[in-house]
Amino acid sequence: MQKSSRLLKLIILALLGTISLLLFFLNFPLPFLPPYLKIDFSEVPALIAALIFSPIAGVIVVAIKNMLYLVVSGAGDPIGVTANFLAGIMFIVPVSILYHKYKGVKSIISGLATGTIIMAVGMSVLNYLVILPAYAWFMGWGDMTESAKWIAVIGGVLPFNIIKGIIVGMLFVPLFIKMRRWIEQKRASLAIK
Repeated sequence: MQKSSRLLKLIILALLGTISLLLFFLNFPLPFLPPYLKIDFSEVPALIAALIFSPIAGVIVVAIKNMLYLVVSGAGDPIGVTANFLAGIMFIVPVSILYHKYKGVKSIISGLATGTIIMAVGMSVLNYLVILPAYAWFMGWGDMTESAKWIAVIGGVLPFNIIKGIIVGMLFVPLFIKMRRWIEQKRASLAIK
């Protein structure tokens, strides 16, 4: 019985990871930000997994999405994929932790706000210290100047992650309200097995 429950969980996570990949391809740029920063809704299936199971399940869905993206796109850019994975973790884990602790719509909203702040600040710091210098090296641009990194972070990364968190949150809250009973039933039925 334990094996079939674990298998079912893996199947659900793989399915949500695949849906996440499809949503990742449905993206759009924001008119006033750099065109390589695109909004997508691929965190939604990971949020659902994190709410049904645990924060780790959400992380697994984000990992599946990024691994599938590397395979499907043949992207020779591991830096962008790594950045997307880290941003997803920073966004999803706080929502899941607050939901599992307090349960309810208020915990989802405060989790989304917390996740947005952590993702925006965390990705800004990571871009400044690691991601932008790694991109510059990877693309053969030489060292990035401090001012170029500041401009990229303040003019692109920070506002992008705040806007993305708000847009995904505005989509997810009504979706959660509609799916709340189903999510709670799945949590209960999968916990019993």
